[in-house]
Amino acid sequence: MHEYTSTARVWGLSCPGFPEEVSRARRWTRDILRDSPLAEDAELIVSELSANAILHTASGRECGSFHLAVAVSAQVVAVSVTDDGGTATAPKVEHQDQDAEHGRGLGMVSAIAHRVVVHDSDQGHTVTAELYADALWGGHRC
Repeated sequence: MHEYTSTARVWGLSCPGFPEEVSRARRWTRDILRDSPLAEDAELIVSELSANAILHTASGRECGSFHLAVAVSAQVVAVSVTDDGGTATAPKVEHQDQDAEHGRGLGMVSAIAHRVVVHDSDQGHTVTAELYADALWGGHRC
């Protein structure tokens, strides 16, 4: 194989910023990853990141939207959610009390994923969570 050839496949979905779109994003992710042992974790991550986009950013406002990307290779499944911005701060992991009702979603995502990266731009924030396939067969989390 040529060194610049990738075997990764990437899918994208844009959703209006309505709460019911979270379940659509979850189903879409499940359909793409139906044969992957990482499907359940990816589906949960998509649910959390999509809900966060709607609840905490301009994505949940009138005419708002969020954008989902799923990239799959033999080594990794990466899910990214991009919001419409509109907040003064970027998403971040907060360590909340176990009884807290809010603020635990991104912490849960970082506990499930092997790596979580937040990218900021003038248009919004993108949160990418990576799940490594080799961790299923005795690999180590980085």
